[in-house]
Amino acid sequence: MDYSTNDSKSTSKNKVVAVVGGGLVGALNACYFAKRGFQVEVFESREDIRQAKIVKGRSINLALSHRGRQALKQVGMEDTIVSKGIPMHSRMIHSLNGTQSPIPYGKKGQYILSVDRANLNKELLSAAETYSTTKLNFAHKLLNWSTETGAMTFLRAAGAKEEIQADLIVGCDGAFSAIRKQFLRQSRFNFSQTYIPHGYLELTMPPINGEFAMKPNYLHIWPRNTFMMIALPNLDKTFTCTLFMPFDEFENVTTGDQVIEFFQKYFPDAIPLIGADALKRDYFHLPAQAMVSVKCSPYHLSDKCVLMGDAAHAVVPFYGQGMNAGFEDCLVFNEIMDQLNEDFSAVLPEYTRVRVPDDHAIADLAMYNYVEMRSHVNSKWFLFRKYVDNFLHMIMPRTVIPLYTMVTFTRTRYHEAVKRWHWQDKQGQKKGIDSNQRDTALF
Repeated sequence: MDYSTNDSKSTSKNKVVAVVGGGLVGALNACYFAKRGFQVEVFESREDIRQAKIVKGRSINLALSHRGRQALKQVGMEDTIVSKGIPMHSRMIHSLNGTQSPIPYGKKGQYILSVDRANLNKELLSAAETYSTTKLNFAHKLLNWSTETGAMTFLRAAGAKEEIQADLIVGCDGAFSAIRKQFLRQSRFNFSQTYIPHGYLELTMPPINGEFAMKPNYLHIWPRNTFMMIALPNLDKTFTCTLFMPFDEFENVTTGDQVIEFFQKYFPDAIPLIGADALKRDYFHLPAQAMVSVKCSPYHLSDKCVLMGDAAHAVVPFYGQGMNAGFEDCLVFNEIMDQLNEDFSAVLPEYTRVRVPDDHAIADLAMYNYVEMRSHVNSKWFLFRKYVDNFLHMIMPRTVIPLYTMVTFTRTRYHEAVKRWHWQDKQGQKKGIDSNQRDTALF
């Protein structure tokens, strides 16, 4: 892997970039800035997950697609991460009667990758650490920072406070960003957050006789109108199953027998695969987790600070683009750094101008898919959508590109993909296709 800094600009050498947040986007950003020759300080409130016995935080399996892979490629990490992912060429739709129906993600050879969040984070932190100009600081909780000077105050594990000065602060500290709090004090900063009524719960489907319990190269989906379950394969031959359901439905299931009764009614084929005893136990292991959508603008404050990843645009996980959008943030910023010769006073406003409409578009798409799922997504609807897509593609092969393809397998800007989708929808209506049947594709 190429971690050289030969292409770094001379202006980078003495500038300090503080990356706040050592998650996926923060760790990748550290690689980008270090590759340019900046002095990079990464600050993470948690302990080093590479040494942690138990990794706290979200564990929804991640679907890595083209945008994320292109971002990893620029810092020499694509092959490493892809080699530890499992290709998923199709969705596998599980009907209530047990019928399984595959729906390919795209053309032959196109696939998304199931990757483990914790392993990906560890790999990126280790990659960042290979640069001599990078220092990783764990157990550093941000208390405050100055928009005028770039000075930051951190609370250390032992209770001591530490002040750090940086030329640029990069806020990659998630949906509940401490960096973003200072933005909220600024005039004309727009911010919104929306919690959806659904929560999610994770369950593990173990191997059977040392092999995957279901076909591994698929993202398995059980669509059931107001709720659904998905399952992604892992390298240890398990599947991580995620149940998405309204919180009030979760609250109605209070005993092990009710869990089995619920699964027998809606996911009967999953019971023997997960195991009745494990299902009764694991369902109550952790409470259902909330999902939030965050939108804001601008993404920068003068030439001192910029937000990326969930700190700028947390999205609900119904388009499989949360991580990919965050990784593409790093790539887009890097491209603008090239165009504007690393001049932060020009790069930061340009990044906001370019990126806000795209991140808002994918946040809206993910929410749109959530609403679609909540209203009428079941296995028959899912399968019918594929027939509609094929029909439109057949009659207009050069002009109709499915939205999912544009979003997942190209770097077409998100907001431009949405514009084209609307245009194609109008063409579909002219051909007699109801707008309620237009191109949506969960996961």
